Amino acid sequence: MKKILVTGALGQIGSELVMKLRGVYGSDNVLATDIRETDSDVVKSGPFEILDVTDAERMHALAKQYEVDSIIHLAALLSATAEAKPLLAWNLNMGGLVNALETARELNCQFFTPSSIGAFGPSTPKNNTPQDTIQRPTTMYGVNKVSGELLCDYYYQKFGVDTRGLRFPGLISYVAPPGGGTTDYAVEIYYEAIKKGSYSSYIDKGTYMDMMYMPDALNAIVDLMEADPAKLKHRNSFNVTAMSFEPEEIAQAIRKHIPSFEMSYDVDPIRQAIADSWPDSIDASAAKEEWGFRTDFDLAKMTADMLEKLKAK
Repeated sequence: MKKILVTGALGQIGSELVMKLRGVYGSDNVLATDIRETDSDVVKSGPFEILDVTDAERMHALAKQYEVDSIIHLAALLSATAEAKPLLAWNLNMGGLVNALETARELNCQFFTPSSIGAFGPSTPKNNTPQDTIQRPTTMYGVNKVSGELLCDYYYQKFGVDTRGLRFPGLISYVAPPGGGTTDYAVEIYYEAIKKGSYSSYIDKGTYMDMMYMPDALNAIVDLMEADPAKLKHRNSFNVTAMSFEPEEIAQAIRKHIPSFEMSYDVDPIRQAIADSWPDSIDASAAKEEWGFRTDFDLAKMTADMLEKLKAK
């Protein structure tokens, strides 16, 4: 990667990934785009353009204007929002992806887009979910993600586009606020622990989901994009994970720093149903074997860092 276009640059991943990429490759070499503009560091620290990813002509024109050789496509509606607005999710998630892939094909760009554990469904093995397994999701977000994995495979096989991707678990960050995902409780709980000393979880106790701290997720994207293509067998759907926990365990981790922290439950049936359809834990051995995937943060280390950073904010 030398010159990179990032879509959805002001979202949960993008707002941190753009800054990391600019640190690695130089500020002028990372074009951030989003459908809106803010006064954030992403906008101020390097080139930024307004882009609606459903506008194929503008996407192509920007990529050509800035002479990019890599596209990181992040713009999407997340799981809970997508379930509330399924037609919008299909049009944005799939339409934007096709436009980004076409731009990559036409301009011979390397390409990355994230998949998700949402690509799995209730018939997928729930424990130590294999890299290659049945994928029959029951949510629009999940349908989008499976379709996206297959579409990226197609563009690689049919057109030779250097497509790559990761099946992310829930991502936890202190930088960007939650953005409508099912796993957002694991972000909100830290904010509320600092602000109120208590949290009401919309995910029920005993519900295990895979998670990853954002610094590990950002490293994984860069490492995969820099990996030797000859060693990649799966390309567009690597299982990655750092930890798996249920709400009570994250509450216990917080109490080691805030002993008075209190947890209650007000379960959201929609997001709970989505969570119940996902794996409890997944197998990331393919990512480790093919490009050296690793993580630095477990639940205890992440909790300490999250609370420290949020208090500073």
